[in-house]
Amino acid sequence: MRNVPLVEKESLKKLFFPREEVLKSVESAQERRNLLERATILSNLYHNKVKIVFEDRDGSKMVDTTIWATTDSAIMLKGGIVIPIHRIHSIDLL
Repeated sequence: MRNVPLVEKESLKKLFFPREEVLKSVESAQERRNLLERATILSNLYHNKVKIVFEDRDGSKMVDTTIWATTDSAIMLKGGIVIPIHRIHSIDLL
């Protein structure tokens, strides 16, 4: 995704995330889930950062961070910051 603004992880606490899914297919959602699980392992074992493109109510944004945990519905970042999985467009392993 081009021209997606990079935001600081700490600013994510102020964002509002709608309930709608951002991906169009079940296959894309499954690929996203697989990438999130892999990114969580790499973040915890090797402190690898990932680039996450997500969408809040104001549009697409990007954050570079490590993922501490992945649940059924969200990812957890340092400082108790949560991003709902259904709002994530892509994960780039750096």
